[in-house]
Amino acid sequence: MESSRGGQNGIQLLLAAEQEAQRIVNVARTAKQARLKQAKEEAEKEIAEFRAYMEAEFQRKLEQTSGDSGANVKRLEIETNEKIEHLKTEASRVSADVVQMLLRHVTTVKN
Repeated sequence: MESSRGGQNGIQLLLAAEQEAQRIVNVARTAKQARLKQAKEEAEKEIAEFRAYMEAEFQRKLEQTSGDSGANVKRLEIETNEKIEHLKTEASRVSADVVQMLLRHVTTVKN
């Protein structure tokens, strides 16, 4: 009887140890899930901050380049108008000579 009692105690100890091990595993699993959730939340927060920073940088650069583009367009417009006026002046200056040259060539008959 004594040996069966020792066996019963051994089985009881094993069952108690198994339950304790299961409790430890469950606690570890719960802690791991909590850490994963916290890490995911922190990562999402960092991603949102990075996205906001990159968007702000993009908007800043967009404003800089569009400002430069407007200045370039204005500068090119001024240069173009100056060149047009220069060409008009030159054309009016030489138009009488061109008309005379054309009349000479049209009225001259070659054999």
